[in-house]
Amino acid sequence: MTRETRDRVWDALPLHPCEAPAAESHPLDLGHLDAATESQVLARLLSRDFDAWSEAAARVGHCAKPIRLHGHSDTVNARTGEVLSSFSSTDSPLGVLHVRCGNRRATECPSCSRLYAADTFHLIRAGVSGGKGVPEEVGENPLVFATLTAPSFGLVHGTRGGRTCRPFTPKGQDRVCEHGRPTVCHARHTDGDARLGQPLCRDCYDYESHLVWQWWAPELWRRFTIDLRRALARHLGVPESRLSELVTVQYAKVAEYQQRGIVHFHALIRLDGPKTDDGFAPAPAGLTAALLARLVEQAAAGVVFDASPLYDGDVVRRLRFGTQLDARPIATGRRTDDPDRALTPEQVAGYLAKYATKSATDSTNTDSPHARRLRATIVAVTDRIHTDARADETDNATPLREHPYGLLFKWRHMLGFRGHFSTKSRRYSVTLGQLRRRRVRYERALAAARREGRTVDVRDLDDLLDDDAEETTLVIGQWTYAGTGWDTDGDAELAKAAAARAREYAQERAAARKQTKEGNRL
Repeated sequence: MTRETRDRVWDALPLHPCEAPAAESHPLDLGHLDAATESQVLARLLSRDFDAWSEAAARVGHCAKPIRLHGHSDTVNARTGEVLSSFSSTDSPLGVLHVRCGNRRATECPSCSRLYAADTFHLIRAGVSGGKGVPEEVGENPLVFATLTAPSFGLVHGTRGGRTCRPFTPKGQDRVCEHGRPTVCHARHTDGDARLGQPLCRDCYDYESHLVWQWWAPELWRRFTIDLRRALARHLGVPESRLSELVTVQYAKVAEYQQRGIVHFHALIRLDGPKTDDGFAPAPAGLTAALLARLVEQAAAGVVFDASPLYDGDVVRRLRFGTQLDARPIATGRRTDDPDRALTPEQVAGYLAKYATKSATDSTNTDSPHARRLRATIVAVTDRIHTDARADETDNATPLREHPYGLLFKWRHMLGFRGHFSTKSRRYSVTLGQLRRRRVRYERALAAARREGRTVDVRDLDDLLDDDAEETTLVIGQWTYAGTGWDTDGDAELAKAAAARAREYAQERAAARKQTKEGNRL
């Protein structure tokens, strides 16, 4: 693509005027396009309906794979039944309604993933230092950042903190495995090294146990939360049934794939007082973040679960978390007793929000021999389960859908992990649904103001954005699915380029604001 063409594309990208950085400072990267896609981009730019497409793309935030709908809806006064307004897909710029795909994975849709990460950040941060309807006093409660990992299923290559790889080999054990491969590595792996996370010997690596642990990881987390409450009750000397009368445990947790293709959990764990109507009571005196960190490590180390055999003749595996457990107290911005702590609530919230948008392909080389062996193990186990089910067609046979691993093949693209990537306890903070409803209310108010030609003072929207505000209207509609994605790959690439441009500009503005704040403090 020529420079002139790139400049034309850049100038034509649908962005709000206040988000229009110069092309020289943000060069447009479309060099990866093949000839067919490039011709589609040019055809869109020269088409008569480009302005309509541009408006439609801007309305969905330049989503890469929007959902297309046909239909109509009416806005009705909930008290009187009066129809206040009507909307039809034919009123949309392209004659069809486009809505965001809502995919949290950055590899699938950068725009929706960015929005999901922003919502997750605010959700997590509100539970750390208040905001979004959460009182600031919640920041005074004990708070711990914990990481729970998977155990070892075989020696793998790693960075080892910048040192040589050299996986631990017990004294007296041979430096060569039974398959004739070395059990040590003296290389220093850097980030991006294709060997990171790969087993030193794939024949020694226990792929079936890896798969079983991955499948039951959500159950291990559930048992960890139970054991943590029991440990807290023992420390306080009260029955577990009465623990909520004194203290409650709240958390926000995300899962992240390690390079060896297995998940570990990052969690913010907070101690609150007894349950109240708003759910944010101060923690009892004497309970500190250091104490909570010790209890977290004890509970995680003691969690066990006996997993069902994969198939007839297989063994029962006792599952645990790995020995690499980490629980660190966090000092919030309101505290002054630990001024030297480098880990801040904003950093942790950013970490967890970033992890929540990752997928198996972001941290794991899915084309590596190790990943292919994992998927092959899933296929082999699934075939074995189906074979056993067909062989045992008696009335007493367990239906395949009720088999503990009956749905394993469905999760092969996630390497066997079937849990949610982002979860929280009920009273940790606001919910994603509350944040999204507030965004919808704000956008409706902004659209109404634009239609009426008036300005909107954001400070006047507090009552509107209050989650408890009574809804006075109902939206009643009938919609049918028309398809997914843009008409061509060129349209999708244009949407991605616009989303990338907006993201880079937002990052620049954030960096400039940060620099200004630091300058003011000096």
